[in-house]
Amino acid sequence: MAITKAQQKAVAKYESKVYDKTLIRMPKGYLSTVKGHAIQQGETLNGFINRAITETVERDNNKPAPNGAEREEK
Repeated sequence: MAITKAQQKAVAKYESKVYDKTLIRMPKGYLSTVKGHAIQQGETLNGFINRAITETVERDNNKPAPNGAEREEK
């Protein structure tokens, strides 16, 4: 079933309200390594990246992450 333009517009509107987006650049070929690691951990790529960032920020600041930045559960 094809996605309608109205559905695409609704998803884009929702995502713009709920999520911030950024581009991540990494050396050629490394993305497959990161994806493989995420899969081995039972996570999505996005979930793994968010967990890695959250844990690093918490460790660096030695304090809990702000609301909305909690680790995604498996």
